[in-house]
Amino acid sequence: MQNNLVSGPMRILGYCDRPNARPGETLDFYVSCAEELGSYRADIVKLVHGDLDLRGPGFKEEVVDTAVNGTYAGRAQQTYPGSYAIVGDRPELTPTGSFTVQALVWPTTPAKGPQGIVTKWSEAEQAGYGLILDEAGCLALQLGDGSGGVELVSSGEPLVERCWYLVAASFDAGTGTVRLHQEAVVHAANAPISRQDTFAGRVTTTEHRAGVVPGRTSAPLVMAGWTSRQEGDRAIVDGHYNGKLERPRLSGRVLDRDQLRAPVREAADVLGAWDFADQITPDGVRPFTAVTDSSGHGLHGVTVNAPVRAVTGSTWTGAEHVYTHAPDQYGAIHFHDDDLDDARWEVDFTLTVPAGLRSGVYAARLRSGEHEDYVPFYVVPPKGTATARIAFLAPTNSYLAYANDHMGVDAELIQLAIGRTVVLGPQDLHKHIHRELGNSLYDHHTDGTGVCYSSWQRPLLTVRPKYRHAFGNVWQFNADLHLVDWFAEKGFEVDVITDRDLHDEGVELLSRYKAVVTGSHPEYTTGAMLDAIEAYLADGGRFMYMGGNGFYWVTGYHPENPNMIEIRRHGGTQMWTAAPGEYYLGFTGEMGGLWRNRGRAPQKIVGVGFIAQGQDTSSYYRRKPDSFAPGGSWVFEGVGDDELIGNFGLCGDGAAGLELDWYEPGLGSPAHAYLLASSEGHTNVMLEVRENFGTTMPAHGGDEQPNVRADLVYFTTPNDGGVFSTGSIAWCGSLSHHEYDNNVSRITENVLRRFASDAPLPQ
Repeated sequence: MQNNLVSGPMRILGYCDRPNARPGETLDFYVSCAEELGSYRADIVKLVHGDLDLRGPGFKEEVVDTAVNGTYAGRAQQTYPGSYAIVGDRPELTPTGSFTVQALVWPTTPAKGPQGIVTKWSEAEQAGYGLILDEAGCLALQLGDGSGGVELVSSGEPLVERCWYLVAASFDAGTGTVRLHQEAVVHAANAPISRQDTFAGRVTTTEHRAGVVPGRTSAPLVMAGWTSRQEGDRAIVDGHYNGKLERPRLSGRVLDRDQLRAPVREAADVLGAWDFADQITPDGVRPFTAVTDSSGHGLHGVTVNAPVRAVTGSTWTGAEHVYTHAPDQYGAIHFHDDDLDDARWEVDFTLTVPAGLRSGVYAARLRSGEHEDYVPFYVVPPKGTATARIAFLAPTNSYLAYANDHMGVDAELIQLAIGRTVVLGPQDLHKHIHRELGNSLYDHHTDGTGVCYSSWQRPLLTVRPKYRHAFGNVWQFNADLHLVDWFAEKGFEVDVITDRDLHDEGVELLSRYKAVVTGSHPEYTTGAMLDAIEAYLADGGRFMYMGGNGFYWVTGYHPENPNMIEIRRHGGTQMWTAAPGEYYLGFTGEMGGLWRNRGRAPQKIVGVGFIAQGQDTSSYYRRKPDSFAPGGSWVFEGVGDDELIGNFGLCGDGAAGLELDWYEPGLGSPAHAYLLASSEGHTNVMLEVRENFGTTMPAHGGDEQPNVRADLVYFTTPNDGGVFSTGSIAWCGSLSHHEYDNNVSRITENVLRRFASDAPLPQ
């Protein structure tokens, strides 16, 4: 599928190869520009404040003089979504005589139109062969001789959605006979129907005398699609299949039913056999992109655009839910026509990060006339060093999780849920039109399954300054620029580090800093990140959690691509739920879901954890008795006893909003913590999270449920360490109010100056 990415509201857009770089390292930038614009200007800028709200300080950026600043010729670049597995052309893949091609399939959209299952077919040449689903969702074999002769033989019986089949097509070179075999494979747990259904054991066979002999083509063997055309060494794949594939096989003879079902080691004339369970190891799927051939011919291949692995196969019994314990039951891959792991554009310019460039938030600003895009990245300190006493931990995993989300358009009843009208900006409209830019972890694939992978290597239109979410607030990346701007206004020297840096370097990275400050919404964290934070606190580190709904979802990094993450949603407040048997991450082998459900609730680390969400209006905090105690009162120096804390701000007009965290000893909040303030006055749109109650009950909204609140918490940790937590995503949006002279700003400054100093913390 070819797509013109600059045909919508945005006429220029780009991305870079990763979110972070050190001075002296290089970053590649990829740009697609409408050709009629002719050219564009690229400038590297330092980003300070990205919120265009007229009540705030406005947009702030500083141009950085680099060698890449300049004018470039514009060109449109294409993106080709859809996952598949591919095996390069080899003689064994083009049988000179009879052959049989087979697979186990679990189609999720059989009626969407023609889809490739296992093909060595060139659409451009009209040559080769392909086991496919036809226009009506029936099994079919397509043959082409490359000279204009094309024939399609169909079973005439549509496949049932989400049911396993053994499917096969054979071609008898002696007689020209095509034989199709379509057999439903239904067990107790592997299908949405009962074994007692009359369909469950049905076998359909079809024979037809073909008038076409498949012709030679250099197209590769493709699983879950077919080759549309070649662009240099790259096969452009179309005919994407939605659903699971398992154990595809190619044999150099006509096989009967028993031979189709025989194990590879007992089968005759096997030319290629691919068992996707071969990559399952105790640590996850390794190598993740590999598909290996067990026929002995070495016809190994790779997956493209990250189809989902570690999914249940045709033999799954429901008794084992850990795929690493039973690889034979997880020998399937789930392909989608909208998967994307890398846009695979050509590089337009490469930045060598200047030596001595201060750590911070930067972007390549792309402009052509009135058209504009920003491609953000972080400059982190040189490896092994710190250039400040304070680190800002940018939650890049969470930016990826929400990247290019379509909730403003796709989510059912969204306006009722957020209590306001959705407003779509240029980025929202563009990503809605251009679904080929990929999905967020809050979206569903076109077949209805949840999206569990997200990659940095594509244009991320929600990770932009000036962007306001369709829900009406700045969110994630742009919201965190509220804090970056406040650092600058208050004169704090701050290094920027990212989630990936923390995952890779662990506590050694954090130990270089006296204080570490999070962004407003660090929701997606790996186990290594949690381990590092806990070790930092145990060794006297000081940690400021500046948001809400943090440290929530178990997240894993791709074992071969450091810029791609995975989740499996279950047991939380979520937009989709992983299928039974598919709760474990393919990237790492660990159980997904909530950290809370793995015994690591965020309360154990930062004293508070997720309790409520609502997108209508934000509220304020009221001081609690602990805020007047000797160990807690220092936080409120310069704040009146009766002041409402944060009854103002750029995120819903208050400091307590969007998503809230509460202090709860039952989940691990330290008993010695100071509960300094709590929010109140929330509306019925601010709802308690579903994992917090066991049955359907009324009164879970903020106007009735006392649990619905944000708690401001401070506590000390061993070796003169400490934690301060705001419990609200909206907190940072209040920092700039009244030219940064307000009680939210003052409290934050009191804490950060004390945390960054060598003075002991009050007990």
